[in-house]
Amino acid sequence: MKISIINGPNLNLLGTREPGIYGNHSFVEYFESLKKQYHSIEFDYFQSNIEGELIDQLHAVGFSSDGIILNAAAYTHTSVGIGDAIKTIDTGVIEVHISNTFAREDFRHTSYITPNAKGLMVGFGLDVYRLAVESFLAK
Repeated sequence: MKISIINGPNLNLLGTREPGIYGNHSFVEYFESLKKQYHSIEFDYFQSNIEGELIDQLHAVGFSSDGIILNAAAYTHTSVGIGDAIKTIDTGVIEVHISNTFAREDFRHTSYITPNAKGLMVGFGLDVYRLAVESFLAK
């Protein structure tokens, strides 16, 4: 099984960015522990602060991966293009957010990703990625 993880803007700063919301661990550290926990899964990871690069990556893995875990971060609430990209690919996408977006500012309550995603996981810290992996394994 191959699972692609795609992270959007500012998630490269996890571990130092607003630790009260996002925690003290970098995503790279977490990703290494995820690979050790699921050694039979082939993971790939991509992060960009640029909307078009996220769309290009969805296109690149959206016909070959068995699942995509997408944290589009702030683009979740603004990018019709990312939402449309999910419609164009074959691979199922699970949308994840480290914080509970519904307990934050009102603009974070709207997602252009959710209507096109297989599922949504929010508010469980970095564990949302593991929960999404478990969801793909359960299918």
